[in-house]
Amino acid sequence: MGVHIIRLPDIGEGIAEAELTEWLVKPGDIVREDDILAVVMTDKAAVEVPSSVDGKVLELGGEIGELMAVGATLIRIEVDGEGNEGDAPAVAEATDVEPEPEPKAEPKPEPAKAPERAAPAVARAQGTKPLASPSVRARAREEGIDLRQVPGSGPASRISHNDLDQWIASGGIQQGQITRGANTGIEEVRVIGMRRKIAEKMQLSKRQIPHITIVEEVEIEALDALRVALNDKHKGDRPKLTMLPFLMRAIVEAVREQPGLNARFDDEAGVIHRHGGVHVGIATQTPNGLNVPVIRHAEAGSLWDNAAELTRLAEAARDGTIKREELQGGTITITSLGPLGALATTPIINHPEVAIVGVNKMQIRPVWDGQQFQPRKMMNISCSFDHRVVDGWDAAVFVQKLKSLLETPAMLFVEG
Repeated sequence: MGVHIIRLPDIGEGIAEAELTEWLVKPGDIVREDDILAVVMTDKAAVEVPSSVDGKVLELGGEIGELMAVGATLIRIEVDGEGNEGDAPAVAEATDVEPEPEPKAEPKPEPAKAPERAAPAVARAQGTKPLASPSVRARAREEGIDLRQVPGSGPASRISHNDLDQWIASGGIQQGQITRGANTGIEEVRVIGMRRKIAEKMQLSKRQIPHITIVEEVEIEALDALRVALNDKHKGDRPKLTMLPFLMRAIVEAVREQPGLNARFDDEAGVIHRHGGVHVGIATQTPNGLNVPVIRHAEAGSLWDNAAELTRLAEAARDGTIKREELQGGTITITSLGPLGALATTPIINHPEVAIVGVNKMQIRPVWDGQQFQPRKMMNISCSFDHRVVDGWDAAVFVQKLKSLLETPAMLFVEG
């Protein structure tokens, strides 16, 4: 028997370290080649690290939340044969290429077959954290399944997609149980990975930027009618239009008159960088937290171009395939809670930008037309600005420009 060391692989893009966010195995577990051992995070991408060997887990090389250098020992696994514990760290291991063992004079006995790990799914002890890959956790959230109730058939009761299938097929009986009495449990949740990065970014924005927020009511009856008509006309041959491509077009027109709002503020150098291109960040909720993919040069795209790019980036952000450069370089951001939106919000600026536009939910409200109240489709927009470099007057002019363009959508398509 020998010991095989699996090191944190080189994930590419010049990344020197990654944060360990999840262990899927524990000492004593039997693993097979290609089983997922751990999940690490680099910037805003979660990466699963698979096993390159069959064997038994001896030791874990780090704790959840720990930053590990590329090449550091991630895990030690007992294997048949010699293993590689005495070898120096090699690039070959990061690419799953095993070094050739030194030849031996004496013949080796036939390696024993690793014990089968397939076992009946069993429920974990109460209070034990369920083990599952990010894709399984994302699916469980979509299905509304509490993973603490799902028996896992993998090592350490790890839950697979097959376990979820069986749980759904059985009707999830345990989820329907009702218990009464005082619940004195306290769950400790470490702020790590994507959640920690979001927390740091929000803290930076609120600490550095004195916010001013303006909320304005917008009648969107004409705009919504135009959106529906365009979707009906181009159904099947063009991307479906939501309100966001129209709002992007309105922002492009508004910052043409106020370029100081399409900017990034280097507060350390005391320099405002006003951009010609309008690079719109779209706050997007993903299974791993909030991402802000950037639609570059929104001023050059049509409604359908921007709608298609918005769909592509949102899907990439949610399934974890988005590239790092697609999350950088925004000059102004849109945030929307969709149907969950409230009457008004106070958006936090995406540092180092200087403005953010928040979209709130649409409602039918009574509007006074001078003689009587009429039902109108209304929506509030909530816009926040960096008050260090944007005066209240300029902020109000920008908001009123957005209101005028959204209420008279024909102006979005008038040149000059």
